[in-house]
Amino acid sequence: MDKKGYEYILFDLDGTIVDSGEGITNAVMYALKAFGMSVADRSELYCFIGPPLMDSFQRFFGFSREEAWRAVTEYRVYYREKGLYENTVYPGTEDMLGRLNAAGKRVILATAKPEEFAKTVIEHEGLGKYFAFIGGAEMETASGRARQRKDEVIAYVMESCGITDPKRALMVGDRAGDVEGAAANGMDCVGVLYGYGSREELEGAGAHRLAQSPEEVFRIACGLEPE
Repeated sequence: MDKKGYEYILFDLDGTIVDSGEGITNAVMYALKAFGMSVADRSELYCFIGPPLMDSFQRFFGFSREEAWRAVTEYRVYYREKGLYENTVYPGTEDMLGRLNAAGKRVILATAKPEEFAKTVIEHEGLGKYFAFIGGAEMETASGRARQRKDEVIAYVMESCGITDPKRALMVGDRAGDVEGAAANGMDCVGVLYGYGSREELEGAGAHRLAQSPEEVFRIACGLEPE
């Protein structure tokens, strides 16, 4: 990065652009009901915000792959109808996106959420005009390999947007997967502390910088913060 900052700014969606905790946890709770299961507090399900659903149901509830697929199917019943719209844009985010555009940055979405859902969320929140490209995961299926991991999504976005020098790009996200996915593609990552990842998680993953607010993200992206 030179004193003008980065040229391409890639953003995670859940926990970075929008607080999607309500919609995602409601959908997970809906899915668990199909198995006769429940949780005492929705905060127990915040671990589902970010990683692929198939992985999360297997990891956090010990589901078999077949059970996890059934849970994902149930999840989507609720999420398509209601969960997609149960989001809140983080304060200061829209202003930040507008200022990045005005500064000549190419603003891109790179999310592990299925691309179809990501586009719906962005448009519903009125943020589509700020993004040059919206890149996401492929929809998970019962069998077969799909683009799911954050490193795969970032690689897909780089190819789609013609990003040949990863040092000109910056990933912005709130979870370890964002940091690790960026590193796998040779890219710096700013970890945001207002999402669902802790300082310890982000530092442990090797985040290049940490930001307390969208304003700090803007300043880092534009090279206005000292190293």
